[in-house]
Amino acid sequence: MDISVAIPREFSFKRTVISHGWCELLPFQIDRKKWKLIRTLDLPEGKPVTVTITAGRRALQIKASRRLSQAATRKVITAVRHMLRLDDDMAAFYRVVAEDPDFSWISAQGAGRMLRSPTVFEDLVKMICTTNCSWGLTEKMITGLVENLGREANDGRRTFPTPEAMALMPVKFYVNEVRAGYRSTYLKQLADRVASGNLDVEAWLKSPLSTVDLMKEMRGVMGVGPYAAENLLKLLGRYDGLALDSWTRSKFFSVRNNGRKTTDKKIARHYSRFKEWRGLALWCDMTRDWLDRQAPARD
Repeated sequence: MDISVAIPREFSFKRTVISHGWCELLPFQIDRKKWKLIRTLDLPEGKPVTVTITAGRRALQIKASRRLSQAATRKVITAVRHMLRLDDDMAAFYRVVAEDPDFSWISAQGAGRMLRSPTVFEDLVKMICTTNCSWGLTEKMITGLVENLGREANDGRRTFPTPEAMALMPVKFYVNEVRAGYRSTYLKQLADRVASGNLDVEAWLKSPLSTVDLMKEMRGVMGVGPYAAENLLKLLGRYDGLALDSWTRSKFFSVRNNGRKTTDKKIARHYSRFKEWRGLALWCDMTRDWLDRQAPARD
């Protein structure tokens, strides 16, 4: 079954898909040779469906692994629009970066949209699984979650587990099967809170709170520090934070400081002219070469 979805004029499918490492983590899969993004989606009724997304000049083409009802088709379109940020208004950001010769490539290439999951819960779980570890370990943890707890689609691929599915599992499951280590308690507690209704992470998408207050709420979740919170904020459309880690610092040293180490304050000053867009400007700057070498995964 084929579905067509119109795209904004300045939208770059390639730049969005490899904007960060999510395209490498199940239930996402990427085919870089044919530029296909594959994703298995949960549907409220019936079995999950796997969709294969490609892009033409004016529209995305979505091929579903089975025939869908009208209601299910609408759910798929909504999920794809959300994941690829098709409804994000990038005009203000593009105006700001277009004025700077070093950053004008961003608007010219349609960069700046960051791939996200269909739910904030999935993004949050994945963010917790990126902290203080190698990318290889992150991949193993997420693969363990999906293969053990995800629902199976008709093509054998699996969805990301729901909070309810994760809440049913004891901490030892996350230790022994997911290999989450000290994060096991974090994942179990998060799933319990969300599944019970004690924590509504999906409400963060449209939260009226200031970014500072929303970040405080995020940090009330066990396992979410400044780095995880600032990165998650980017997926919510808030770009104030720089989310500096060892990789971004090292890349800044190489790209902007002739290979010499410098302080976080200097890094912050370098992007301060972009104001509320500074975190996105930094990220685009650090990942400019990813489309050329097509390798978004980090060690």
